[in-house]
Amino acid sequence: MTRVLAVADEVHEPLYGELLRELGPNLIISCGDLPFDYLEYLVTVANVPLLWVPGNHDPSPAREQAIPSNPLRPDYLDKAHREPFGPPGGVALDGRIVEIAGLRLAGIGGSLNYSDGPHQYSEPQMRRRAAKLRLRARLARVAGRNPIDLFVSHIPPAGCGDDPDDPAHRGAEAFLRLLLDVRPSWMLHGHIHPYEGALPDRTIGVTQVVNVVPYRLLEVKG
Repeated sequence: MTRVLAVADEVHEPLYGELLRELGPNLIISCGDLPFDYLEYLVTVANVPLLWVPGNHDPSPAREQAIPSNPLRPDYLDKAHREPFGPPGGVALDGRIVEIAGLRLAGIGGSLNYSDGPHQYSEPQMRRRAAKLRLRARLARVAGRNPIDLFVSHIPPAGCGDDPDDPAHRGAEAFLRLLLDVRPSWMLHGHIHPYEGALPDRTIGVTQVVNVVPYRLLEVKG
């Protein structure tokens, strides 16, 4: 069993203390919208691999490269635009299949479009991204590789704790077919804040869908 610490959207202050050591994860997964220095701290202290997908509030590489240094911009903002994209020590999972810590993981970051911001996609675009990942998973099966254990995203599938009437908090229809085709044991996502207490896990086919905001510790069989 692999102990997976999944985080998303909200900095959980106790993880800066003894809690992280007590949890003892073998792998850290970020489902997006977290400060990169927070993720860097987690991976440094835990000394385990970090996989991540971007959320809709994360910066994009293109945006960072497009904004030149400006002497009138405050130093901390200027520094943010010059830093490399992604948390130091992390492995980007967006659109990829990665084998690590005894598990095979696939990921799709971003949200559905609501303000034309970074990492926002229309439903047709999300369907195409999911179709590419399904194809990669199918080719991997043909090649005799192990099945996908975990699918990681920022937003949930449609109908899994999302709000279809709120453009910023819709789930992706494309993920429903992906889960039924790829059949991962787990799907981990963020984006939906549990303001009124923990949100229940859901099941789609054989996949347990888990909202990890602000963190969840899971024991996953590879």
